[in-house]
Amino acid sequence: MVTGQEAEPGEVEALRAFLGRPDACLVLGSHHDVAASDELAVRDIEYHHHGDPLVPRQQRFAGYLRGVMRALGLRVENRYGLRPAVREQDKIAPFVAFRHLDAKGWLEGVTNFNLHQHLPHYAVTTDEPDTVRVVARHPIDTSRPHPFTEAGNTAFNMFLWTPPDGERAGDILFADSTIFSSLFGGDESLRDFWRNLVTK
Repeated sequence: MVTGQEAEPGEVEALRAFLGRPDACLVLGSHHDVAASDELAVRDIEYHHHGDPLVPRQQRFAGYLRGVMRALGLRVENRYGLRPAVREQDKIAPFVAFRHLDAKGWLEGVTNFNLHQHLPHYAVTTDEPDTVRVVARHPIDTSRPHPFTEAGNTAFNMFLWTPPDGERAGDILFADSTIFSSLFGGDESLRDFWRNLVTK
């Protein structure tokens, strides 16, 4: 966010035109927003929660993309850098999928994405029903404190879908950018997700 980049009107219009196609699928992969708080003590807690020494006590991503989302009327915001629960060494735990909300089958055959030390919570910032569907949530590693878990949360929104609506004929998905890079590993479940993206 330190760059202060904003989406140009022409860029937003190009995305609207793209989403006017019934076969279009836009995937928005905003990464974490670590330590948005002005309180240094809170930043320190967040830093120790994610446990990655390469990430500073404040590292805020997606200022440009947040502007794109606002311009497109998408009521979603990336928050925090949460440590996902693991089932064994270097293996991410399965997410909780709400398959009754996944009418297109984006998560068909998919039980998990890849393991990354700090993933964003995709907060839905609207009360309008069915405009944004939380299709999968992931359990949080609660062995380290974080303001989000101290508020009573045990999982974060990992995968969201905004179905076509009105003039927008295309689909919009929200999933962290790290799942599109083999740098952070992958398995058959993730490959099934990639396959679903290009075939659904």
